[in-house]
Amino acid sequence: MIRKIISLSVFIILTFVFQVTVMSAESTIKLPKPQMDGGKPLMKALKERKSTREFSEKKLSEQVLSNLLWAAYGINRPETGGRTAPSPMDVEDISIYVALEEGFYIYDAKANELNLVVDKDLRADTGKQSFVGKAPLNLVYVSDYSKFGKFKEFVDQWSGVDCGAIVQNVYLYCASEGLATVVRGMLDRESLAKKIGLKENQKIILAQTVGYPGK
Repeated sequence: MIRKIISLSVFIILTFVFQVTVMSAESTIKLPKPQMDGGKPLMKALKERKSTREFSEKKLSEQVLSNLLWAAYGINRPETGGRTAPSPMDVEDISIYVALEEGFYIYDAKANELNLVVDKDLRADTGKQSFVGKAPLNLVYVSDYSKFGKFKEFVDQWSGVDCGAIVQNVYLYCASEGLATVVRGMLDRESLAKKIGLKENQKIILAQTVGYPGK
């Protein structure tokens, strides 16, 4: 009897450990190393840069996602931590949140991974247009105003500049790789901020939809 109780206890503990391990694995998406070669020449990408509002529901691969996020705001100078987009006074106030069907994540450029914020499909909550909830990816750009410190009088201008540079990086990557994208300002910022647990000093600036072109 005692042996049965011990065996049952061990089984329950192992089952719990396995479940926790699975949950931990699902909470982080380790992205493959970004591919930094290939693509169209810069002038060609600039010529083909445009906004699109028709998207296929086809998912983006993790490799494409890794390349896209690195182009947007990844680290291109590991020795200094420099990014692919500029930031006044190097405040790096912008965080990129990633809305996928699997959940809502935040991009960690240093670790090149996505960390789960909300275990729900919040794509439709990132905008008011009908295509937002069906497109495979929506990026949400959030500025941490507290990072501006003594330069707080410039938060609106500088956060806009920071976000705009990242937005254009995404546009150019999409033009280079044949993807569709559009930047959006129409979204319920207050509602989304509550759902993803933003602090008072964190402000949603813009959102951007990315996917394969629709028919």
